[in-house]
Amino acid sequence: MIRVRIKDTQGSTPRDVGAEMFVSAAGSSGTIGGGRLEFDAIGHARKMLRNGEDQAVTVVTLGPETGQCCGGRVTLEFDKGAPAAHPLPPQVLIFGAGHVGRALARTMALLPFEVTLFDERTDEIAKLDCVRTVATPLPELAIRDARPGAAFVVMTHDHGLDFTLTAEALGRTDAAYVGLIGSATKRARFLREARLTGIDCSGLTCPIGANYSSDKRPEVIAAFTAAEIASKLTVNATVD
Repeated sequence: MIRVRIKDTQGSTPRDVGAEMFVSAAGSSGTIGGGRLEFDAIGHARKMLRNGEDQAVTVVTLGPETGQCCGGRVTLEFDKGAPAAHPLPPQVLIFGAGHVGRALARTMALLPFEVTLFDERTDEIAKLDCVRTVATPLPELAIRDARPGAAFVVMTHDHGLDFTLTAEALGRTDAAYVGLIGSATKRARFLREARLTGIDCSGLTCPIGANYSSDKRPEVIAAFTAAEIASKLTVNATVD
């Protein structure tokens, strides 16, 4: 197997330094940006496999001659080796399997995160098969057990439970995102109660997905909430 890694970039490029893919004689995994750049890289890697070559470096200008219009330049490094063990993906824990919760789970399932949907109502979570689902009467335990850097999104059928779970998530100083569905009124009420108990609400996003549109359709809220979560998780992953 040949690893193809972006070693250096200049100007506009489809992926950044460190992006990599792995090429075998019959397939490939990962991506360095797609298009002609990736097509030619796969061909070069398979030629190395046929010829028994171990290492190579190529420089590709992304212009008319390569059928790409980025205008930048990419240095590709080829070497033999299997994919290394990667860190576990960031967790996204969604609490509540209502219309918005299920829509958000479907949207997040398309992204490179570990998504789990929690609800005590087995009939509701049974409607979803694209992510892991957990039926539990004690969802706050999942918040305590989550890995550092997780995202928590609260939208249950019970306002009291919403507040309990949100407070639990905010109590973690390592959460990447804490979101609560609701309105400005619900936010104000939560903030009043939080102040009485000394909860730091500086990391709270409420209402979720409201910075982009006032559209209340579940799929629209889910799309904008997914964008909020992905931006937080991506930034945190870069910093780490």
